[in-house]
Amino acid sequence: MFKITLSAGHAKTTPGKQTPNGTMKEWEFNAAVVKYLMAELANYEGVAVLRLDDSNGKRDIPLQERSDRANAWGANAHIDIHANAFGCTWNDVGGIETYVYKIKPKEAVALAKKVQANLIKATGLKDRGVKAADLHMLRETKMTAILVECGFMTNREEAELLKCDNYRRIVARAILDGLVSQYKLKKKAKPQTKGKSSDGKLYHVQVGAFADRKNAERLVEELKKKGYPMIIV
Repeated sequence: MFKITLSAGHAKTTPGKQTPNGTMKEWEFNAAVVKYLMAELANYEGVAVLRLDDSNGKRDIPLQERSDRANAWGANAHIDIHANAFGCTWNDVGGIETYVYKIKPKEAVALAKKVQANLIKATGLKDRGVKAADLHMLRETKMTAILVECGFMTNREEAELLKCDNYRRIVARAILDGLVSQYKLKKKAKPQTKGKSSDGKLYHVQVGAFADRKNAERLVEELKKKGYPMIIV
């Protein structure tokens, strides 16, 4: 089993973590991306996901509690989701950046580069690159860990994107693509529905027509033995 922990930074109640006009809390964006990413990962074989933040956003779970849970669970990889800010007023600073711990662990850097490249390709925002920093969720977790800053709340244009459901889904998909590429995750096979076409209709197959009913009955018996439900019309 490949274990992935996800964490939406902060909570609804965290002071100051919002757009300058107060129309969006950072957690709202972070949580939506985590939700969509969890839904996407459910389609892959042998993957388990643990969410570390409060899914209702009422409690800003301490970072130590989050990292302790990830370590105790034995996660293989951790993704921390955030929206960025430069100061607390509107400005032109923008773009996406992905962080690894300051010693730049090889696997974390590889994952960060894949995720960053996919995010830039998918969103078209400025590429601020892969950076190294001494952040708690990168330092205190024992697994490969990255922290993604998916746009600036203090940039008017990017703030509008961060509030957009479609943008949140795009970000989740880009992060997923990085994980799939890094860890060679395989999609689950789609269950097939017997006897139904893609448009929901049923189609019948006629095997043959006989002038002598006995010949028809003989063929029906042979086909029934092979597991085909047959009737004579």
